Amino acid sequence: MNFDDPHDTAPAAAPVITVSALNQAVARLLERTFPLQWISGEVSNFTRAASGHWYFTLKDDGAQVRAVMFRGRAQYAGFVPREGDKVEVRALVTLYGARGDYQINVEAIRRAGVGSLFEAFQRLKEKLDAAGLFHPDRKRALPMFARTVGIVTSPQAAALRDVLTALQRRAPHVQVILYPTPVQGQLAAQKIAAAIDTASLRGECDVLIVCRGGGSIEDLWSFNDEEVAYAVANCRMPVISGVGHETDFTICDFASDLRAATPTAAAELAVTPRADWMASLRADVIDLRRAMRRALNDAEQTLDMHTRRLLNPSAQIGQQRHKLRAFATTMTHANRAPLAQARHQLDRLSGRLSARKPDVSAARSVLASLQHRATTSMARQLHQKRDALAALSSQLELLNPQRTLERGYAIVTDSKGAILRTPAQLQPRSSIHVRLAEGSAEVGIDSVQPTL
Repeated sequence: MNFDDPHDTAPAAAPVITVSALNQAVARLLERTFPLQWISGEVSNFTRAASGHWYFTLKDDGAQVRAVMFRGRAQYAGFVPREGDKVEVRALVTLYGARGDYQINVEAIRRAGVGSLFEAFQRLKEKLDAAGLFHPDRKRALPMFARTVGIVTSPQAAALRDVLTALQRRAPHVQVILYPTPVQGQLAAQKIAAAIDTASLRGECDVLIVCRGGGSIEDLWSFNDEEVAYAVANCRMPVISGVGHETDFTICDFASDLRAATPTAAAELAVTPRADWMASLRADVIDLRRAMRRALNDAEQTLDMHTRRLLNPSAQIGQQRHKLRAFATTMTHANRAPLAQARHQLDRLSGRLSARKPDVSAARSVLASLQHRATTSMARQLHQKRDALAALSSQLELLNPQRTLERGYAIVTDSKGAILRTPAQLQPRSSIHVRLAEGSAEVGIDSVQPTL
């Protein structure tokens, strides 16, 4: 090949990239190809750097991979893994460019098997929440001054010592009743529920603490039981749940009336400190003394006021007599003045009436004359009307059809009541009505003969 020949058509050389660029491209390719997913394995070579980042190897029987979990994620892990721990990590596959090492960036970590337990926890929580066991309206307030505290836990548990120490420090006067039960292991949940039911049935305490120390989710699993949840919800007295540490949550916490971060916190919530009791009592004594002193002072002032107003009975009777005489005099004057005024006005009105009273004697004479004339005129007119009525009655009697019928005549009408006057109005085989002087008759017509 001639390097000086300008017409040489050999292909151009491929671009050259750096190792850093190559590793970055491979890292991007891995991150795009493998999304976040859960990976299980055994922890090996665990190191916690001064920066707070975790470095370890995740391996199984056939392979291993480097893993890093940065401080921002590690602080929410809830536990620090140890050599040989079986874990599950949610990680992003990537490449550490500085060394060119393939690794995984861990965003979440949990003990192996916790995933299935957490799913069971979530399913039970949703079921009991739908049943109303966690509703805020079911939560009961704690008694202000509990005298007896019940504790459901193991007699060998460190949590019991913590609770007893806190109760002795805050309220040594409070009586404590222990309802012993295993807090982990086989059949522990049924025994915890039975201990809660026993405390509820006996009704010996004012508040009940259900507690145990911290541990893994497996260690606390006895408190994630449906039977325990219903026992807590149906307990007669308020229940405080102090299971695990501050970051631990169980079904018992949600079903209880109050959740405490730790067993010690549960004891502090259950009782009021003795010092607070004494301070409250001292404040009540001070308030009571002030109220009694104020009531006595008011009573003494009232007594002094009534003493000043109290008079000798004789003097009081004399005062009442004097008041009575004054009232009588006032009443007498009050009655006389209006009466005299009314009499004067009556006399004045009587004089005016007499002066204006008309003379009715002449009018009475005129009225009597007119009454006589009216009576005479009415009698004369009544006589004339009676004579006219008699004449009209005589004329009417002459025209009365009944008199005509009595002389032998009859009135003939058809079935419709029309008066028949000519034979032409009669029809053969019909009936007519004949009215006589004394009654009437229905007459049938056989034939009609015309007038010749």
